[in-house]
Amino acid sequence: MEDGEVVWVEERERDRGLNGEDGEDLYSMGKWHFCPKNAQMSDKVFLFQTFICFCIIRLFRETEKESEMVQAKVKETYYISHGSPTLSIDDSLPARGFLKSFRDTVYGGAQRPPPNSILVISGHWETDYPTVNAVSGTCDTIYDFYGFPQEMYKLKYPAPGAPQLATRVKELLTASGFQRVSVDKKRGLDHGAWVPLMLMFPEADIPVCQLSIQTNRDGTYHYNLGKVLAPLKEEGILIIGSGSATHNLRALRQSRDGSVASWALEFDTWLKDALLNGRYEDVNHYEERAPHSKVAHPWPDHFYPLHVAIGAAGENAKAELIHHSWDLGALSYASYKFTTE
Repeated sequence: MEDGEVVWVEERERDRGLNGEDGEDLYSMGKWHFCPKNAQMSDKVFLFQTFICFCIIRLFRETEKESEMVQAKVKETYYISHGSPTLSIDDSLPARGFLKSFRDTVYGGAQRPPPNSILVISGHWETDYPTVNAVSGTCDTIYDFYGFPQEMYKLKYPAPGAPQLATRVKELLTASGFQRVSVDKKRGLDHGAWVPLMLMFPEADIPVCQLSIQTNRDGTYHYNLGKVLAPLKEEGILIIGSGSATHNLRALRQSRDGSVASWALEFDTWLKDALLNGRYEDVNHYEERAPHSKVAHPWPDHFYPLHVAIGAAGENAKAELIHHSWDLGALSYASYKFTTE
């Protein structure tokens, strides 16, 4: 048998590798390779060259990791109107089709690397103080809705938890003056998180963390909370506020002609104009400045995630309407993207 050295070679692409005398690619697939010595090469020279090859491989690997981290930076945040829980199964809803195409038509498709983790601020998690869920392992799917078709209670979104992101969120909030930030190590994903995510990122392979809202505070508070979270985008974290542009459940009704309640239309139009023209202070004080604010949002739980998304986008963020549709005569699925160049 020919003299040589058995070495571990990291997985690399063949066209980027170094070829031995036998033509085998030393970068091909992570396997043990037999590297024959040149008959005229001394043991010391052979071992030295093997060591150099190993160092080069490690250098390329570390450089690639750094490049991936740079590519993973996220410039935008989103506010997604998740509407009714039936969004999870009802193909007649235009918003469902929009969210299923989100990865390709809005987020950049296969050419853009996925986010490192996702932080969701959902209208379905209210606490007195900011709270993050730090799940080790797979997140439970919470069915926080009642009286819907049984098939909805069989749906699963087994995304991994993001305890490191939870720790980072707590660090940022605490350093910025939030005196009390809690951590919940058991809570899974409510339907404000898993319903849109199962359509947007159906593989369920991106770690997810949720942050609660405080309905005993106001829009400005949540906007400022979002500003604290803005550095997460540089770390490859996708921040999504999940609520509804209008959310008055008692006013919902079937409409044969597709008509929309006038109060809902006026509020939704005001919101669009305010966001697209950068009047974020008006949105922060929507209760006083928007038409029919108390009818559109009798309770602010589904609106405060919008304020967090705006704040987290950063200074001088530009809003873009990425989807708009109606259901049940008063439920707006208006969704927005906020980008800072």
